[in-house]
Amino acid sequence: MSVVLPPALPGTVPVLRAEGLRKSFDDREVLLSISLELAEHEVVVLIGPSGSGKSTLLRCLNLLERVDDGQVWLGGEDITDPRADADRVRARFGVVFQHYNLFPHLTVLDNVTLASRVVHKVPRAEAEERGRALLERIGLADKATAHPDHLSGGQQQRVAIARAIATDPEVLLLDEITSALDPQLVGEVLELVRELGRDGTTILMATHEMSFARDAANKVLFLDGGVIVESGPPSQLFGAPREARTREFLASVLGD
Repeated sequence: MSVVLPPALPGTVPVLRAEGLRKSFDDREVLLSISLELAEHEVVVLIGPSGSGKSTLLRCLNLLERVDDGQVWLGGEDITDPRADADRVRARFGVVFQHYNLFPHLTVLDNVTLASRVVHKVPRAEAEERGRALLERIGLADKATAHPDHLSGGQQQRVAIARAIATDPEVLLLDEITSALDPQLVGEVLELVRELGRDGTTILMATHEMSFARDAANKVLFLDGGVIVESGPPSQLFGAPREARTREFLASVLGD
C-alpha cells in the first residue's frame, strides 16, 4: 500500500527527499517503494517493529547501502546518480549508530574533531576550538583528554553525537542510539537530541522510544514490512492512528 505523506512544514525547504526506494538482500525484500521528505529544521522519527527496515532505510539514504531502485535527493542533488561521489555525499551527513563506534585509541577531543580535520580539512586549532565548545555543551568538557573506555555508555553516545554534529551536517541520522544503553542512561542521550532539535538541527531518527517520538518529533513515520504504513504529526499518529497495523503496533508497545 502507498501512503500520502504530509507536506513539509510551511516555509521550510526540503533537505532530504526519497522516492520509490527499494532494497533487497539476496531474495529478501527489505524496502518496498519507500518515499519520504525531510524539511530543514524538522525532526522526523521512524518507528516500527524490529526488522521493519528502519536501519536499512537510514543506510540507504546516506549511501552506506546502495539502493536497488528509486532516487534520493540531498539539497536538490540526486545522490543516487551512479556518478555521485559517495564519500563526498556521506561527508554531508552526520550519523550516529547504537554502538557508539568511537575510536578507542583516540581521546574524546580527537574523536570529536577527526572528521573535521581529516575529511573537511579544518585546521586543527579551529577544529579543537569547536570540539571543546561542543564538549562543554554536552557537559563533558572535563573529559576532553580521556579515552572512550573511561566513559559511561551514555557519555560515549553523547560524544558520538557531538562528533556527528561537529561538521555542521545537512542532516543528522540517528539509528537506535539508545538501544545499547542501560535504561538509566537513555534519558540523558534523548535530552541532548531534544536540545539539538530545538536548536534547529535537521534530524531523521529511528527509535523504539515512543515517548520521545510523541514529544519531540515534528513528524512520525510508521514502518512495517518495508513500507511506510502511516505518516503524520505525533498528535495524529499516536492519538488517532488511521491504519489497523499502526493501532496494533502502538497497542503492543504502549500496552493500550
